[in-house]
Amino acid sequence: MNMNTTPFSKIIAGTMTWGVWGKNCNTQQMIELMHCCLENKITTFDHADIYGDYTTEAAFGKAFNESKIDRSKIQFISKCGIQMESGKRNNSVKHYDYSTSYIIWSVEQSLKNLQTDYLDLLLLHRPSPLMRADEIAEAITKLKQEGKIKDFGVSNFTPLQTDLIETKTKINYNQISFSITDFEAMTNGSLDHMQTRGITPMCWSPLGTVFKEDNDQTQRLKKMIANFSTKYDVPADIILLAWILKHPAGILPVCGTADPSRLANLMKATTVNMELQDWFALWSESAGVPVP
Repeated sequence: MNMNTTPFSKIIAGTMTWGVWGKNCNTQQMIELMHCCLENKITTFDHADIYGDYTTEAAFGKAFNESKIDRSKIQFISKCGIQMESGKRNNSVKHYDYSTSYIIWSVEQSLKNLQTDYLDLLLLHRPSPLMRADEIAEAITKLKQEGKIKDFGVSNFTPLQTDLIETKTKINYNQISFSITDFEAMTNGSLDHMQTRGITPMCWSPLGTVFKEDNDQTQRLKKMIANFSTKYDVPADIILLAWILKHPAGILPVCGTADPSRLANLMKATTVNMELQDWFALWSESAGVPVP
């Protein structure tokens, strides 16, 4: 699958902060956020079983059910594999589980919680040293045959970890950390590898630390972003998304905002055609040195 045929919106709504790990939206607020996304052509919602200490999927599912939004018009992504220490799980230590039975059970839980019959995409949340490619493939094959997942990918996997799983089953997506302040995937071969293998990258935390931390790097960046914001006539966060979208790997940013006014602007990033030198200027400013 190449980037031109992905069924997902070019900007994806990350739901991690919609529940108790963030804004703690009630059902009505979640319904309003969903409609806000759809009105702004954001049709894809990114979940993980662990969000909100295993509660956010169910909170979202209740809102989705009451929203009467047509399931065929939207896409659900979820992730499995992280076993947190939680009152909801009998875990004495945080760990990962990628046994065939656990993957299948976890997906069935997510479907129940999201009140849907299928996931458009299942991702393995983080790599485990103990994962076995054949056990993973067995689960994925069964879930696809039963129509419970449409597609399969990974999250936070290195190129070699991806290749390991691909010995047994095709991976179409890898959701990684990537932003103007965390651009290692661009220089360590990760994004090159995805392009080579026909894997579409998604990225979490696409704004990086620019608005979270105050240091030399973020101060330099904020100054430049303010200029570009004026030049391209879009808000500052949109400049950072446009920078990501210019990369030829066809990266899909997962934006974890629960603020309707910010959601309404996100798709503007797809209309910004950032000039070549502006793109490199931002990278240099972040690195603190000219490009090699």
